[in-house]
Amino acid sequence: MTESPVTPKTRLKNPATIVPEAMAPLQGIGQLLGQLQGSAARALSLAMLRTSQLNGCALCLDGSCQMLRAGGETEERLLAVSAWRESTRFTAPERAALALAEGMTRLSDRSDPVPDPVWDEAARHFSERELAFLVLGIATQNLYNRINVTTRQVAAHWDEEAAKAWAAKSKN
Repeated sequence: MTESPVTPKTRLKNPATIVPEAMAPLQGIGQLLGQLQGSAARALSLAMLRTSQLNGCALCLDGSCQMLRAGGETEERLLAVSAWRESTRFTAPERAALALAEGMTRLSDRSDPVPDPVWDEAARHFSERELAFLVLGIATQNLYNRINVTTRQVAAHWDEEAAKAWAAKSKN
């Protein structure tokens, strides 16, 4: 027996539009994360995509993929993020960021969700400031995912101008 397709229906408008005082701090975090540049920024973007995969946030998956594509990311790598351990498409720093994202997202899966070897590997590839950006970015993505999944925000076409702006910034 096949299941009928589900038509997602939003339960609640974006809470930050209902409580507008929340919008500025949330946007501020996003702008802050945009300060990260180069390969560390790309690793963070992949880690945030993996976080959204784990949390099942279609809205964030759609947005992350649009932004990563606009930044020149290949379809092959986007598709391989869910199986990054088995893929040879990722650099050692990207793999460290993906492992950190999984640990930070799956807190209840094990007694030590971010064991020392995972942390040490990330610290080996990123400066203290870059590592702080990774932790803040992954935590923020978990926040967005939890808001969107709980309120069933519907994935729509991402604003292409925002994606292009992000792509231009991440290439610097």
